[in-house]
Amino acid sequence: MRTTRDRIRHAILFEVIGLFAFTLFGMVVFGHSVDEMGVLAIVGATMAMAWNYLYNLAFDHAKLRLTGTVAKTVRVRVLHAILFELSLMLVLLPFIMWYLGLGPIEAIVLDAGYAMFFVCYAFVFNWGYDIVFPIPGQRKRGQSGINAQ
Repeated sequence: MRTTRDRIRHAILFEVIGLFAFTLFGMVVFGHSVDEMGVLAIVGATMAMAWNYLYNLAFDHAKLRLTGTVAKTVRVRVLHAILFELSLMLVLLPFIMWYLGLGPIEAIVLDAGYAMFFVCYAFVFNWGYDIVFPIPGQRKRGQSGINAQ
C-alpha cells in the first residue's frame, strides 16, 4: 500500500505534468494560445476536483438507495467512470464555450478532446509512476509493470 507522502507526490506530479501536457496538446491540436489552454487546464482541473467530490457523493447515495450498498462490481466501476467523464464534460462545456468564444459543436469537440486526453494521460502517467516509484516491499513484476496472468 502506498504511504500518504507517496500519494501526495503522486497527486502533485499528476496535476503539474498534466497541466503542462494538456496546455501543449491544446495548442497543437486545437490551435489556441498557451494562455487560453493554460487557463482551460487550470480551471478544468479545479472544476474536475470539485465535481469529483460531488459526483462520488451523489453516486454513492444513489447506489446505496437503489441497492442497499456502496460496494462496486467491475461493471458498476466502468459505468461510474463513464458517467463521471460524461457529466464532467457537461459541467465544463459552458465554461469552454464562454471562455474561448466557441459555438456548441466546437466546444463539444474541444471538451471531448480534453476528456480523451486526460483518460489516456491518466493511464500512461499511473503506469509510469508505478514503474518509477514502485510500492515498497512489493515483489518485482518485470520491466513492463504488468502482471502476466
